[in-house]
Amino acid sequence: MSLLVFSVPLLLVVAVMKALSRSPLSALCRQVYSGILKLSHRKVCVSSTHAFVFSNCTHGQAQSVLLTFDLYSTTHASSNIGPQKGAFLDEIVAREAPLRVLELGTHCGYASVRILRLLPPSGKLLTVELDPLTADRGEEIILVAGFKNQQFQVLTCSSAEAISSLRSHTGNDGLDLVLMDHDPELYLQDLLALQRGNLLSSSCVVLINRALTPGARDLLEHVTARPQSFSVGRQLHGLMEIRCHTGMSPKPQN
Repeated sequence: MSLLVFSVPLLLVVAVMKALSRSPLSALCRQVYSGILKLSHRKVCVSSTHAFVFSNCTHGQAQSVLLTFDLYSTTHASSNIGPQKGAFLDEIVAREAPLRVLELGTHCGYASVRILRLLPPSGKLLTVELDPLTADRGEEIILVAGFKNQQFQVLTCSSAEAISSLRSHTGNDGLDLVLMDHDPELYLQDLLALQRGNLLSSSCVVLINRALTPGARDLLEHVTARPQSFSVGRQLHGLMEIRCHTGMSPKPQN
């Protein structure tokens, strides 16, 4: 009940902040709006989502885990991308068949489970979560869904720290898919860091959640100003597809 009470004023504040973001106070509004999103995501995810899913799903069945997440979201505030965005994510993962996936923002493991169930047998997911408690809960849900430790790894650190050490996890393989669902204010700097590190494959797809929030504006301005390097694809409820053309050169064929 407390989450429902919390979510109503939150929605009102978010609506006000979106409106104010068009005013001369936009910079301040963006900071406040970003802070509200961080606070709500942390409280919602750790406080009750994990307990509900763990207690009500069928362990070992990924689809049951996802349906239980969705059931929870019908009556409670949730930071998960949800079934509509989830279906969009499924479509892209199935189309791209990525071997190396980076997820920035594990939350409670919902998107991780969606991705893992569609990866090729040799595919692997690296998922990054700054908050240790959220990372621990997310990893537990991924294991509950039936996935093994060799299929994924949860990195408990900032996105910047994860990217700087990424080569030790991927070797010479570039990332085929990146899902950004952490702090939108960090989207651009993290994309640039991935490019500087030559960590993206030659046709990597980057998915950004909350693409229409003020925090993601810098990244969108960056990619739309560089059509030779990026192609902006479809967008569904703020989940946007961007294809990068500036990643690693294709490996020579033997």
